Amino acid sequence: MALRADWLPALAAFESAARHQNFAHAAEELHLTASAVSHHVRKLESRLGVALFQRHARGVSLTAEGRQLADAAGSAMADMEGVLRTLHGTRDEHDRVRITTLHSLVYTWLMPRLPDFHQRHPHIRLSIDTEIALTRFDDGGPDLGIRHGPGHWPGLTAHLLMDDALFPLASPHYPGLPAIREAADVTRLPLISDHARQGWLDWFRHAGVHGAKFEESYTFSDSTDAMNAAAHGLGAVLARGRIAQPYLDAGRLQRLPGPALKTRWSYFVVYPSHRRLRPAAQAFVDWLLAQPTED
Repeated sequence: MALRADWLPALAAFESAARHQNFAHAAEELHLTASAVSHHVRKLESRLGVALFQRHARGVSLTAEGRQLADAAGSAMADMEGVLRTLHGTRDEHDRVRITTLHSLVYTWLMPRLPDFHQRHPHIRLSIDTEIALTRFDDGGPDLGIRHGPGHWPGLTAHLLMDDALFPLASPHYPGLPAIREAADVTRLPLISDHARQGWLDWFRHAGVHGAKFEESYTFSDSTDAMNAAAHGLGAVLARGRIAQPYLDAGRLQRLPGPALKTRWSYFVVYPSHRRLRPAAQAFVDWLLAQPTED
């Protein structure tokens, strides 16, 4: 069956509806009405002689035939958008990926892994933003982000990158450290904290230390500063394992007695649901999600 030019509007409407699993959201993206999107889809179904969506009270879902066409249409649209961006922009911008994430994660987890990405994709340029403010994914903004949170953000697609756990650390040279033999003994140390949602009170409760008095002597807005403070002998820090590992490997910090507390939040790779990733950004996402995250 030859693909005629008058099929293209219907295919574009179907591809958007299939990606969103929602006619209204597709209409908003395409600047059409929901009824217009529905008309295009029904026209396509009539021409093909198959049902592409199952329609029910809560919305729509793809049939097996619809999924097959959606995969092909999505791939074709992404290829065309990649070519159009290449023709419209400079080569540098085509191969540049803008990422927003946490300074602590870049410094301790991402940076040691970037040489591997460069070796695999030497033509891709990365711009990494670690500003504290939550970034908006507007046109001209970052392509993707790595966020620490619950995994649900309006308008964003989120892929789990890795979980994490909290446990106390201190410099191996801290005076009197051999006397810290159990979790309750940690309360005697000057405690260092950051602005994370879970803190010392949560960890002591998890460790079975109830009613003990403790004082947070130092508080930092960035987790990297908190760990550096502990490495310089200022006290014990409650650290996330993923960003603490380089300090442990280098012997600058060591674990104190007590259990690891699984964090309520995890790390996610996020990007706008309404916008397809450019090939360079998709390559970076694929590389991120392929990183080994086992301890």
